[in-house]
Amino acid sequence: MHASPNTIPWPPLIYIAAIALSILLAFALPLPWISGLLGDILFATGWLAVLGAVALYVSALQAMRRAETTIMANRPAERLVTDGAFAVTRNPIYMGITLLMVGVGLITGIAWFLPLALLAAFVTQKLAVEREEKHLEARFGKKYRDYAKRVRRWI
Repeated sequence: MHASPNTIPWPPLIYIAAIALSILLAFALPLPWISGLLGDILFATGWLAVLGAVALYVSALQAMRRAETTIMANRPAERLVTDGAFAVTRNPIYMGITLLMVGVGLITGIAWFLPLALLAAFVTQKLAVEREEKHLEARFGKKYRDYAKRVRRWI
C-alpha cells in the first residue's frame, strides 16, 4: 500500500477559507464593480463559468467512479484516472472549484472572489497538488509521467 499524498485534506479547507474571506471582505472592504453593458456581460460570463465548473466536477467524479478510485485528497490513489475531465486537466476538481469561485464573483459582483480564487488555486498547488503529483509518480511511474507530459496541470 502506498502512503497518502496528504495527511490533511487541504483543498476543501483552502477553498472554504477563500470563499469565507471573500464574503467577509465584501462586507468589510467592498470593492467597486462594473455596471452597465460590461457588467451584464460579466454576469453572463459568470454563469458560463459556473456551468463549466459543474461540468468539470461531474465529469471528474464520473471518471473517478468508473475507475473505482478515491476522490479524497488524503487517501492513496488506487488507479490513475486519465479520461473524462482528466484528459483536459490533471486537476479538474480543483480547476472546477476555482472556476466556480470566479463565476460566483462575476455573478454577484463581489470582486474579492477573483483574486482569492487565484490565491486558493496557488495554495492548493503548493499544499496538495505537488504532493499528489509525487504520490502519483511514485505509485504509477512512467504511466503517470507520460500522462503529465500530455495533460497540463491546470489549463
